[in-house]
Amino acid sequence: MKRFTFLLFLLLPTLLFSQEKIIGRVINVKDGDSFQLLDDNNKIHEIRLAHVDCPEKKQAFGRTAQIFTFNFVFGKYVTAYVESSDRYHRKISRVEVEGQELNKALIRNGYAWHFKKYSKSEIHAKAEIAARQEKTGLWVDAAAKAPWEFRRRKPKASSKK
Repeated sequence: MKRFTFLLFLLLPTLLFSQEKIIGRVINVKDGDSFQLLDDNNKIHEIRLAHVDCPEKKQAFGRTAQIFTFNFVFGKYVTAYVESSDRYHRKISRVEVEGQELNKALIRNGYAWHFKKYSKSEIHAKAEIAARQEKTGLWVDAAAKAPWEFRRRKPKASSKK
């Protein structure tokens, strides 16, 4: 029993902190914070970036965020460190390419908010603070609307004539 307890003690950190890692080529960028990744087994993975929320496509800077992500990862091999999955079965991930983290770069360049509702990351929080202070990207607009507020808005009633 002591031997089992000792082995469990040695393996516990590995078990607790291991996370799924997917390596593949980005084949489609849907918007600023989601894309498709094709692994070496020809399996497509739906990836949603962790810690960030980019503007929606119809929102100011939404298309710019998508272009930033496209330029950062499209056609490249990336590593997705999966933290969880969402109700749409996307893998919520921190993504690295060529030694740089996409999630942090989006925030730091002013193309995303730190998604505090789902993230307690100090690195990503500091990246947003720096982008805000320097009025980078979407932070040039003091009234920039967060994507979660934009999604909550009520559609205008259609006028029937």
